[in-house]
Amino acid sequence: MTERPSGKVSRDVTNLQIGPSHVEWKGDALEITIEERDKRLFNPFRRPVRGKVRVIPEALNPACFALDPSENHIWHCMAPRARIEVAMEEPAVSWSGAGYFDHNRGSEPLENGFRVWHWSRAHMKSGAVVCYEGERGDGSVFASAIRFGADGIPDEAQLPPSADLPSSRWGIARRTRSEIGFAEVSRTWEDTPFYARSELASRLYGEDVVSVQESLDMRRFASPLVQFMLPYRMPRQKR
Repeated sequence: MTERPSGKVSRDVTNLQIGPSHVEWKGDALEITIEERDKRLFNPFRRPVRGKVRVIPEALNPACFALDPSENHIWHCMAPRARIEVAMEEPAVSWSGAGYFDHNRGSEPLENGFRVWHWSRAHMKSGAVVCYEGERGDGSVFASAIRFGADGIPDEAQLPPSADLPSSRWGIARRTRSEIGFAEVSRTWEDTPFYARSELASRLYGEDVVSVQESLDMRRFASPLVQFMLPYRMPRQKR
């Protein structure tokens, strides 16, 4: 990921162009064309990262959800369940499997609206379930569980009991929801000073499930030290 100036960003009804990479709806699939370079710190070779990702929704959900009373932050789970096809040219790897597609938008920075949040998503035998909870910037808390049917239509569900998880290696507090009040971290995919994304084994609404879970600490994100470190992880181009 590279942060780019506004002059390098354009969009129309079906396409979003960010530098040399772009995201485009083609028929019934969202096609992501990646044209980047590996710019991590201490990696002098700047190898190309090039390929395509196709996300094919099983169903589309038209409903958005406000995460705060003022509706400054909106979450839209567009495809609760999807198929995904990854074909990378550089490095030469490919795979396919189950996927998911959502997006967030807002009228203020995330660090203004939230202190922490915990999110998880699991495919069920039919449909999917998303659990979302956290603490807003004003100290108020929120928590909800949403079940999506096979047709993608959402329905608010009874919130399962809270299940604490071990903190990440960077000390990020993690939490999820599970029918038995217990969940196990199978592996952690992303572990940073302010964000952790993991795979969990848990139980929801009578089913044993594999969940994708994330925890985000916006207080950490907004700290001067993390802001200083970010460009070394996610480069910023000025032109």
